[in-house]
Amino acid sequence: MTTSSQPYIKFAGPIITPEMAAEVNETLLSGWITSGPQVAAFEKALSVYHAGRPARVFTSATAAMEVAFQICGIGPGDEVITSAMTFFSVGNMIEKVGAKTVFVDCDLHTRNIDIAQVKAAITPRTKAIVPTHFAGLPCDMDALLDIARTHRLRIIEDAALAIGSSWHGQKIGASGDIATFSFHPNKNMTTIEGGAAIFADEAEAKRAQVLRFHGITKLADGTRDVDVAGGKFNMSDVSARLGLRQLEMLDAWNVHRRELASVYFKLLTPIARDSSMHIVLPASAHTGEEDGHSWNMFCVLLDFDALGFSRKAFIDAMHAKGVGIGISYEAMHLSTLFRAKGHQPGEFPNAERIARQTVTLPLHAGMTDIDVAHVVSRMMSAFGDLFPR
Repeated sequence: MTTSSQPYIKFAGPIITPEMAAEVNETLLSGWITSGPQVAAFEKALSVYHAGRPARVFTSATAAMEVAFQICGIGPGDEVITSAMTFFSVGNMIEKVGAKTVFVDCDLHTRNIDIAQVKAAITPRTKAIVPTHFAGLPCDMDALLDIARTHRLRIIEDAALAIGSSWHGQKIGASGDIATFSFHPNKNMTTIEGGAAIFADEAEAKRAQVLRFHGITKLADGTRDVDVAGGKFNMSDVSARLGLRQLEMLDAWNVHRRELASVYFKLLTPIARDSSMHIVLPASAHTGEEDGHSWNMFCVLLDFDALGFSRKAFIDAMHAKGVGIGISYEAMHLSTLFRAKGHQPGEFPNAERIARQTVTLPLHAGMTDIDVAHVVSRMMSAFGDLFPR
Protein backbone atom coordinates (compact mmCIF):
# COMPACT_ATOMS: atom_id res chain seq x y z
CA MET A 1 0.00 0.00 0.00
CA THR A 2 1.13 3.56 -0.66
CA THR A 3 1.45 6.04 2.18
CA SER A 4 1.54 9.83 2.47
CA SER A 5 5.34 9.59 2.53
CA GLN A 6 5.22 7.65 -0.73
CA PRO A 7 2.80 9.48 -3.04
CA TYR A 8 1.52 7.55 -6.04
CA ILE A 9 3.51 8.39 -9.17
CA LYS A 10 1.24 8.28 -12.18
CA PHE A 11 2.35 6.56 -15.37
CA ALA A 12 1.23 9.59 -17.39
CA GLY A 13 -0.60 12.78 -16.66
CA PRO A 14 -1.53 15.86 -18.69
CA ILE A 15 -0.94 19.32 -17.27
CA ILE A 16 -4.13 21.38 -17.45
CA THR A 17 -3.86 24.70 -15.64
CA PRO A 18 -6.77 26.71 -14.21
CA GLU A 19 -6.17 29.24 -17.00
CA MET A 20 -6.54 26.53 -19.63
CA ALA A 21 -9.72 25.26 -17.96
CA ALA A 22 -11.12 28.81 -17.90
CA GLU A 23 -10.50 29.23 -21.64
CA VAL A 24 -12.15 25.89 -22.36
CA ASN A 25 -15.12 27.00 -20.26
CA GLU A 26 -15.23 30.27 -22.18
CA THR A 27 -15.43 28.29 -25.43
CA LEU A 28 -18.17 26.07 -24.02
CA LEU A 29 -20.22 29.14 -23.15
CA SER A 30 -19.54 30.87 -26.47
CA GLY A 31 -22.26 28.95 -28.30
CA TRP A 32 -19.76 27.65 -30.87
CA ILE A 33 -18.38 24.37 -29.63
CA THR A 34 -17.96 22.25 -32.76
CA SER A 35 -15.40 22.99 -35.49
CA GLY A 36 -15.07 26.73 -35.91
CA PRO A 37 -12.72 29.64 -35.18
CA GLN A 38 -10.71 27.78 -32.52
CA VAL A 39 -10.03 24.89 -34.89
CA ALA A 40 -8.87 27.38 -37.52
CA ALA A 41 -6.61 29.10 -34.98
CA PHE A 42 -5.19 25.80 -33.74
CA GLU A 43 -4.43 24.65 -37.29
CA LYS A 44 -2.69 27.95 -38.02
CA ALA A 45 -0.58 27.61 -34.86
CA LEU A 46 0.36 24.02 -35.74
CA SER A 47 1.31 25.18 -39.23
CA VAL A 48 3.57 27.93 -37.83
CA TYR A 49 5.15 25.41 -35.44
CA HIS A 50 5.91 23.12 -38.38
CA ALA A 51 7.65 25.69 -40.61
CA GLY A 52 4.50 26.91 -42.33
CA ARG A 53 3.33 23.55 -43.64
CA PRO A 54 -0.45 23.12 -43.82
CA ALA A 55 -2.01 21.39 -40.80
CA ARG A 56 -5.38 19.76 -40.33
CA VAL A 57 -6.75 18.48 -37.01
CA PHE A 58 -8.87 15.40 -36.40
CA THR A 59 -10.64 13.51 -33.64
CA SER A 60 -7.59 11.24 -33.28
CA ALA A 61 -4.22 10.37 -34.81
CA THR A 62 -5.86 7.16 -36.03
CA ALA A 63 -8.38 9.19 -38.02
CA ALA A 64 -5.58 11.37 -39.38
CA MET A 65 -3.74 8.26 -40.57
CA GLU A 66 -6.82 6.78 -42.22
CA VAL A 67 -7.36 10.03 -44.13
CA ALA A 68 -3.68 10.13 -45.07
CA PHE A 69 -3.98 6.65 -46.60
CA GLN A 70 -7.03 7.79 -48.58
CA ILE A 71 -5.21 10.87 -49.85
CA CYS A 72 -2.29 8.70 -50.97
CA GLY A 73 -4.68 6.44 -52.86
CA ILE A 74 -3.75 3.39 -50.82
CA GLY A 75 -6.20 0.51 -51.11
CA PRO A 76 -6.73 -3.09 -52.24
CA GLY A 77 -3.72 -4.58 -53.99
CA ASP A 78 -1.28 -2.17 -52.35
CA GLU A 79 1.35 -3.02 -49.75
CA VAL A 80 2.40 -0.78 -46.87
CA ILE A 81 5.62 -1.44 -44.95
CA THR A 82 5.68 -0.78 -41.22
CA SER A 83 7.40 -1.97 -38.07
CA ALA A 84 6.12 -4.91 -36.05
CA MET A 85 6.85 -2.74 -32.99
CA THR A 86 4.21 -0.03 -33.07
CA PHE A 87 0.72 0.64 -31.74
CA PHE A 88 -2.20 -1.34 -33.17
CA SER A 89 -3.68 1.69 -34.95
CA VAL A 90 -1.08 1.53 -37.73
CA GLY A 91 -1.86 -2.03 -38.80
CA ASN A 92 -5.57 -1.48 -38.23
CA MET A 93 -5.72 1.47 -40.62
CA ILE A 94 -3.65 -0.27 -43.31
CA GLU A 95 -6.04 -3.20 -43.20
CA LYS A 96 -9.11 -0.97 -42.99
CA VAL A 97 -8.34 0.71 -46.32
CA GLY A 98 -7.89 -2.75 -47.87
CA ALA A 99 -4.11 -2.76 -48.25
CA LYS A 100 -1.69 -5.45 -47.06
CA THR A 101 0.46 -4.80 -44.00
CA VAL A 102 4.07 -5.80 -44.62
CA PHE A 103 5.96 -6.00 -41.33
CA VAL A 104 9.68 -5.59 -40.76
CA ASP A 105 11.66 -5.74 -37.53
CA CYS A 106 12.96 -2.86 -35.41
CA ASP A 107 16.23 -1.98 -33.72
CA LEU A 108 16.44 -3.40 -30.20
CA HIS A 109 17.57 -0.14 -28.59
CA THR A 110 15.88 2.64 -30.58
CA ARG A 111 12.77 0.48 -31.16
CA ASN A 112 12.57 2.21 -34.55
CA ILE A 113 12.07 0.55 -37.92
CA ASP A 114 14.98 -1.45 -39.41
CA ILE A 115 16.02 0.47 -42.54
CA ALA A 116 17.79 -2.49 -44.17
CA GLN A 117 14.68 -4.62 -43.79
CA VAL A 118 12.54 -1.85 -45.27
CA LYS A 119 14.69 -1.91 -48.42
CA ALA A 120 14.45 -5.71 -48.63
CA ALA A 121 10.64 -5.67 -48.22
CA ILE A 122 9.90 -3.40 -51.18
CA THR A 123 8.00 -5.05 -54.06
CA PRO A 124 6.23 -3.69 -57.14
CA ARG A 125 3.07 -3.49 -55.01
CA THR A 126 4.63 -1.35 -52.26
CA LYS A 127 2.84 1.99 -52.05
CA ALA A 128 4.00 3.50 -48.76
CA ILE A 129 6.19 3.19 -45.69
CA VAL A 130 4.86 4.01 -42.21
CA PRO A 131 7.72 4.53 -39.72
CA THR A 132 6.90 5.04 -36.05
CA HIS A 133 9.05 7.52 -34.12
CA PHE A 134 9.10 5.28 -31.07
CA ALA A 135 8.70 7.09 -27.73
CA GLY A 136 9.51 10.35 -29.53
CA LEU A 137 12.92 9.31 -30.91
CA PRO A 138 12.97 10.18 -34.63
CA CYS A 139 13.63 7.46 -37.18
CA ASP A 140 16.42 7.99 -39.71
CA MET A 141 14.36 10.22 -41.97
CA ASP A 142 17.22 10.87 -44.39
CA ALA A 143 17.46 7.17 -45.18
CA LEU A 144 13.69 6.68 -45.37
CA LEU A 145 13.11 9.65 -47.64
CA ASP A 146 15.94 8.51 -49.89
CA ILE A 147 14.27 5.10 -50.20
CA ALA A 148 10.94 6.78 -50.93
CA ARG A 149 12.40 8.96 -53.68
CA THR A 150 14.22 6.03 -55.27
CA HIS A 151 11.11 3.82 -55.36
CA ARG A 152 8.47 6.56 -55.70
CA LEU A 153 6.80 5.70 -52.43
CA ARG A 154 4.82 7.75 -49.93
CA ILE A 155 6.07 8.20 -46.36
CA ILE A 156 3.33 8.56 -43.75
CA GLU A 157 5.08 9.18 -40.44
CA ASP A 158 3.43 7.76 -37.36
CA ALA A 159 4.49 10.64 -35.12
CA ALA A 160 1.82 9.96 -32.50
CA LEU A 161 4.50 10.00 -29.80
CA ALA A 162 6.71 12.66 -31.35
CA ILE A 163 5.09 16.08 -31.24
CA GLY A 164 8.01 18.48 -30.79
CA SER A 165 10.70 15.96 -31.75
CA SER A 166 13.22 17.03 -34.38
CA TRP A 167 15.55 15.49 -36.95
CA HIS A 168 18.70 17.47 -37.84
CA GLY A 169 17.19 20.57 -36.28
CA GLN A 170 13.85 20.38 -38.12
CA LYS A 171 10.66 19.52 -36.30
CA ILE A 172 9.15 16.17 -37.26
CA GLY A 173 6.40 17.20 -39.68
CA ALA A 174 8.27 20.29 -40.91
CA SER A 175 9.80 18.28 -43.74
CA GLY A 176 9.12 14.99 -45.48
CA ASP A 177 5.75 13.86 -46.81
CA ILE A 178 2.85 13.45 -44.31
CA ALA A 179 3.19 13.22 -40.51
CA THR A 180 0.39 12.33 -38.11
CA PHE A 181 0.31 13.30 -34.43
CA SER A 182 -1.71 12.28 -31.37
CA PHE A 183 -3.05 14.60 -28.66
CA HIS A 184 -4.31 11.83 -26.36
CA PRO A 185 -3.86 12.68 -22.65
CA ASN A 186 -0.79 10.43 -22.37
CA LYS A 187 1.05 12.38 -25.10
CA ASN A 188 3.32 15.41 -24.61
CA MET A 189 0.38 17.78 -25.19
CA THR A 190 -3.32 17.07 -25.23
CA THR A 191 -6.66 18.17 -26.65
CA ILE A 192 -8.34 15.50 -24.45
CA GLU A 193 -8.78 13.32 -27.54
CA GLY A 194 -7.51 14.43 -30.92
CA GLY A 195 -4.81 14.32 -33.55
CA ALA A 196 -3.38 16.18 -36.51
CA ALA A 197 -1.70 15.68 -39.85
CA ILE A 198 0.94 17.95 -41.34
CA PHE A 199 1.16 17.95 -45.13
CA ALA A 200 3.79 18.93 -47.67
CA ASP A 201 1.09 19.82 -50.20
CA GLU A 202 -1.68 22.38 -49.71
CA ALA A 203 -4.01 20.57 -52.12
CA GLU A 204 -3.69 17.39 -50.06
CA ALA A 205 -4.42 19.31 -46.87
CA LYS A 206 -7.59 20.71 -48.45
CA ARG A 207 -8.56 17.22 -49.54
CA ALA A 208 -8.06 16.00 -45.97
CA GLN A 209 -10.48 18.69 -44.81
CA VAL A 210 -13.12 17.24 -47.14
CA LEU A 211 -12.42 13.64 -46.16
CA ARG A 212 -12.68 14.36 -42.43
CA PHE A 213 -16.24 15.69 -42.87
CA HIS A 214 -18.29 13.21 -44.91
CA GLY A 215 -16.51 14.00 -48.19
CA ILE A 216 -18.68 17.11 -48.53
CA THR A 217 -17.77 20.00 -50.82
CA LYS A 218 -19.82 23.20 -51.05
CA LEU A 219 -20.98 24.33 -54.47
CA ALA A 220 -21.25 27.89 -55.78
CA ASP A 221 -25.01 27.98 -55.30
CA GLY A 222 -24.74 27.04 -51.63
CA THR A 223 -25.69 23.40 -52.03
CA ARG A 224 -23.41 20.52 -51.20
CA ASP A 225 -22.02 17.52 -53.02
CA VAL A 226 -20.05 14.38 -52.17
CA ASP A 227 -17.55 12.98 -54.66
CA VAL A 228 -15.77 10.59 -52.28
CA ALA A 229 -16.83 8.58 -49.24
CA GLY A 230 -15.52 10.54 -46.28
CA GLY A 231 -15.73 10.03 -42.52
CA LYS A 232 -16.67 12.18 -39.55
CA PHE A 233 -13.38 13.11 -37.93
CA ASN A 234 -13.60 16.87 -37.28
CA MET A 235 -12.22 18.24 -34.02
CA SER A 236 -14.38 20.41 -31.74
CA ASP A 237 -13.56 24.02 -30.93
CA VAL A 238 -13.50 23.02 -27.26
CA SER A 239 -10.61 20.61 -27.87
CA ALA A 240 -8.85 23.05 -30.18
CA ARG A 241 -8.96 25.82 -27.57
CA LEU A 242 -7.13 23.55 -25.13
CA GLY A 243 -4.70 22.52 -27.85
CA LEU A 244 -3.76 26.13 -28.56
CA ARG A 245 -2.58 26.69 -25.00
CA GLN A 246 -0.96 23.28 -24.72
CA LEU A 247 1.06 23.96 -27.88
CA GLU A 248 2.42 27.15 -26.31
CA MET A 249 3.83 25.05 -23.45
CA LEU A 250 5.04 22.10 -25.52
CA ASP A 251 8.70 23.04 -26.02
CA ALA A 252 9.19 23.84 -22.33
CA TRP A 253 7.50 20.59 -21.33
CA ASN A 254 9.72 18.66 -23.75
CA VAL A 255 12.85 20.25 -22.28
CA HIS A 256 11.67 19.07 -18.85
CA ARG A 257 10.99 15.57 -20.20
CA ARG A 258 14.55 15.40 -21.52
CA GLU A 259 15.83 16.43 -18.10
CA LEU A 260 13.78 13.70 -16.43
CA ALA A 261 15.07 11.13 -18.94
CA SER A 262 18.64 12.18 -18.15
CA VAL A 263 17.97 11.48 -14.46
CA TYR A 264 16.66 8.02 -15.34
CA PHE A 265 19.87 7.35 -17.30
CA LYS A 266 22.06 8.65 -14.47
CA LEU A 267 20.38 6.34 -11.96
CA LEU A 268 19.76 3.27 -14.13
CA THR A 269 22.98 3.09 -16.18
CA PRO A 270 25.12 1.76 -13.30
CA ILE A 271 22.41 -0.79 -12.54
CA ALA A 272 22.13 -1.86 -16.19
CA ARG A 273 25.91 -2.42 -16.30
CA ASP A 274 25.44 -5.20 -13.76
CA SER A 275 24.68 -8.18 -16.01
CA SER A 276 22.83 -9.93 -13.19
CA MET A 277 20.12 -7.24 -13.34
CA HIS A 278 19.18 -8.12 -16.96
CA ILE A 279 18.16 -4.56 -17.86
CA VAL A 280 18.39 -2.99 -21.34
CA LEU A 281 17.92 0.78 -21.45
CA PRO A 282 16.45 2.65 -24.42
CA ALA A 283 18.63 4.58 -26.85
CA SER A 284 19.08 8.13 -25.59
CA ALA A 285 19.32 9.70 -29.06
CA HIS A 286 20.83 9.33 -32.50
CA THR A 287 24.39 10.59 -32.84
CA GLY A 288 24.28 14.36 -33.09
CA GLU A 289 20.56 14.44 -32.28
CA GLU A 290 20.68 14.74 -28.50
CA ASP A 291 18.03 17.47 -28.36
CA GLY A 292 15.67 15.91 -30.91
CA HIS A 293 14.02 13.35 -28.65
CA SER A 294 10.77 14.51 -27.05
CA TRP A 295 10.65 11.56 -24.61
CA ASN A 296 7.00 10.64 -24.58
CA MET A 297 7.95 7.38 -22.84
CA PHE A 298 10.90 5.78 -21.05
CA CYS A 299 10.83 2.06 -21.86
CA VAL A 300 13.26 -0.45 -20.38
CA LEU A 301 13.61 -4.17 -21.12
CA LEU A 302 13.71 -6.65 -18.26
CA ASP A 303 14.58 -10.28 -18.97
CA PHE A 304 11.90 -11.81 -16.78
CA ASP A 305 12.89 -15.39 -17.61
CA ALA A 306 16.41 -14.73 -16.33
CA LEU A 307 15.15 -12.73 -13.37
CA GLY A 308 12.82 -15.51 -12.28
CA PHE A 309 9.59 -13.58 -11.95
CA SER A 310 6.85 -12.45 -14.33
CA ARG A 311 6.15 -9.02 -15.77
CA LYS A 312 2.70 -9.13 -14.19
CA ALA A 313 4.30 -9.74 -10.78
CA PHE A 314 6.66 -6.80 -11.30
CA ILE A 315 3.87 -4.46 -12.42
CA ASP A 316 1.72 -5.50 -9.45
CA ALA A 317 4.66 -4.95 -7.08
CA MET A 318 5.33 -1.49 -8.51
CA HIS A 319 1.67 -0.57 -8.27
CA ALA A 320 1.66 -1.66 -4.63
CA LYS A 321 4.67 0.58 -4.08
CA GLY A 322 2.89 3.54 -5.64
CA VAL A 323 4.22 3.57 -9.21
CA GLY A 324 2.17 3.27 -12.39
CA ILE A 325 3.72 1.09 -15.10
CA GLY A 326 2.81 0.65 -18.76
CA ILE A 327 3.58 -1.85 -21.54
CA SER A 328 4.72 -0.32 -24.83
CA TYR A 329 4.13 -2.22 -27.02
CA GLU A 330 2.93 -5.66 -27.96
CA ALA A 331 4.32 -7.10 -31.21
CA MET A 332 1.59 -6.23 -33.69
CA HIS A 333 2.17 -9.20 -36.02
CA LEU A 334 1.31 -11.56 -33.14
CA SER A 335 -2.10 -10.02 -32.50
CA THR A 336 -5.09 -12.23 -33.34
CA LEU A 337 -5.80 -10.08 -36.39
CA PHE A 338 -2.42 -10.76 -37.97
CA ARG A 339 -1.96 -14.33 -36.74
CA ALA A 340 -5.10 -15.07 -38.76
CA LYS A 341 -3.21 -13.76 -41.79
CA GLY A 342 -0.37 -16.26 -41.24
CA HIS A 343 2.05 -14.44 -38.96
CA GLN A 344 3.71 -16.42 -36.20
CA PRO A 345 6.37 -16.15 -33.50
CA GLY A 346 9.99 -16.01 -34.63
CA GLU A 347 9.52 -13.68 -37.60
CA PHE A 348 10.76 -10.48 -35.96
CA PRO A 349 13.02 -11.31 -32.99
CA ASN A 350 13.68 -7.77 -31.77
CA ALA A 351 10.02 -6.75 -31.81
CA GLU A 352 9.08 -9.97 -30.05
CA ARG A 353 11.75 -9.55 -27.38
CA ILE A 354 10.64 -5.98 -26.75
CA ALA A 355 7.02 -7.16 -26.52
CA ARG A 356 7.98 -9.81 -23.92
CA GLN A 357 10.31 -7.70 -21.83
CA THR A 358 9.24 -4.07 -22.07
CA VAL A 359 8.04 -2.04 -19.10
CA THR A 360 7.34 1.66 -19.46
CA LEU A 361 8.29 3.79 -16.48
CA PRO A 362 6.46 7.01 -15.54
CA LEU A 363 7.56 10.05 -17.54
CA HIS A 364 5.51 13.21 -17.84
CA ALA A 365 6.02 16.93 -17.43
CA GLY A 366 4.32 16.96 -14.04
CA MET A 367 7.11 14.86 -12.52
CA THR A 368 10.22 16.04 -10.70
CA ASP A 369 13.75 14.66 -10.41
CA ILE A 370 12.76 13.37 -6.98
CA ASP A 371 9.85 11.46 -8.52
CA VAL A 372 12.26 9.76 -10.92
CA ALA A 373 14.52 8.83 -8.00
CA HIS A 374 11.49 7.39 -6.20
CA VAL A 375 10.58 5.29 -9.28
CA VAL A 376 14.08 3.82 -9.48
CA SER A 377 14.27 3.24 -5.72
CA ARG A 378 10.93 1.44 -5.67
CA MET A 379 11.96 -0.53 -8.75
CA MET A 380 15.01 -1.85 -6.92
CA SER A 381 12.84 -2.55 -3.89
CA ALA A 382 10.44 -4.56 -6.06
CA PHE A 383 13.38 -6.51 -7.45
CA GLY A 384 14.45 -7.34 -3.92
CA ASP A 385 10.96 -8.52 -3.03
CA LEU A 386 10.57 -10.64 -6.19
CA PHE A 387 13.99 -12.25 -6.68
CA PRO A 388 13.73 -15.99 -5.98
CA ARG A 389 15.24 -16.82 -2.61
